[in-house]
Amino acid sequence: MQAEARHKRITDYLHKVEFASLEELAKQVEASVSTVRRDLGSLETSGQIRRTHGGARVVNPASEEFTFSFRDTRQLAEKEAIGKACAELIKPNETVILDAGTTTYHVARYLEPKTPQIITNSLPIANHFAAANRVELVVSGGVIYPRLGVLVGPLAVEAFSKIHADVAIMSAGGITLEGVTNSHGLLIEIQLAMIRAAQRVIFCFDSSKIGRQSVSFLCNLDCIDTIVTDQGAPTELVCALQQKGMQVIIAAAH
Repeated sequence: MQAEARHKRITDYLHKVEFASLEELAKQVEASVSTVRRDLGSLETSGQIRRTHGGARVVNPASEEFTFSFRDTRQLAEKEAIGKACAELIKPNETVILDAGTTTYHVARYLEPKTPQIITNSLPIANHFAAANRVELVVSGGVIYPRLGVLVGPLAVEAFSKIHADVAIMSAGGITLEGVTNSHGLLIEIQLAMIRAAQRVIFCFDSSKIGRQSVSFLCNLDCIDTIVTDQGAPTELVCALQQKGMQVIIAAAH
């Protein structure tokens, strides 16, 4: 593939996922990591992308759809119900990994009475607990990606690869009977490290994500112990997920 074609494929892909690792981009253009690194240098010089530690991100995404502040205004009542129901599953003094989604942020708001140890790569969650006297907070390293309010990259992955937790509370772009998917490819490796680090894995999905398939594959259903969703979740798919061996909790509306 010629350089011009690679550059177009790289920028097109980054506009889909906003953020990708060197390895992920190399697969997309069927080239070596060193070739992609040179391509990213050219694209950054032209102002189309910005290189980060271990990858690249698009400079000016056309849509605000993926920003934390925008996403946190969607399905707000449902996320609050899910947050409260999920927090009730946590035992006092447990070590809890909190993923960087907006739904997990609503879980965080109900956790302080459980006096947990929280480990997260979410800046909004870290800020929420910054002055909480009853919570021990551990924040991963990594590169700050302000649009998502998240720490990403190899340092974040390494942080979660070296810990052990009682439970991981996760979010993602969607779930089907084929598995869990997410909108941001660079988050996949971090989320997998979170899942591997925990004895128990809970996924929080508002009902708009039940039956939805997003861009990047995250994990199979057998990685999940519990799903917490809201009353809008399609009954047929909820039953099918239960038949796969998962506990599915329907959060009551407030």
